[in-house]
Amino acid sequence: MSLMELSQVAWQHVAHAVDFLGYAPDPTPTTTVGPAPKTINTQAVIGFVTEKIAPILLAALGVIFIGRASKGEVSRVMTSSAIAIIGLAFIAGGVALFAFGSALVALMFQ
Repeated sequence: MSLMELSQVAWQHVAHAVDFLGYAPDPTPTTTVGPAPKTINTQAVIGFVTEKIAPILLAALGVIFIGRASKGEVSRVMTSSAIAIIGLAFIAGGVALFAFGSALVALMFQ
C-alpha cells in the first residue's frame, strides 16, 4: 500500500469518526430518572477503620513479631518491623493527604 492510499483510508476513517461525534447525544441529560444517588459517609468509614481495624492489625503484627523473636529470628523480626513501620508511615501520609489535600491544591494553584 502506498502512502497516498494509506492517507486516503485514514482520512475516510477520520471523517466517519467526526460524523459519529456530530450525532452523539448531549452529555448532560436534561431530565433525571430514578432516585437521587446515595452518598457514603466517609468520616464514619475512616473512624471505623482507625478505631476498630487498625488496632487489630497492629496487635496481629505484634503477635507475629513476638513469635518470631522467641524462635531466635531476631533479624527477620527487625526487618519485618522496619517494613511495618515504613508501611505505617505511608498510610499516615495517605491519611494526611486525604485530610489536607484540598488545602495543598489550593495553596499550589493560587
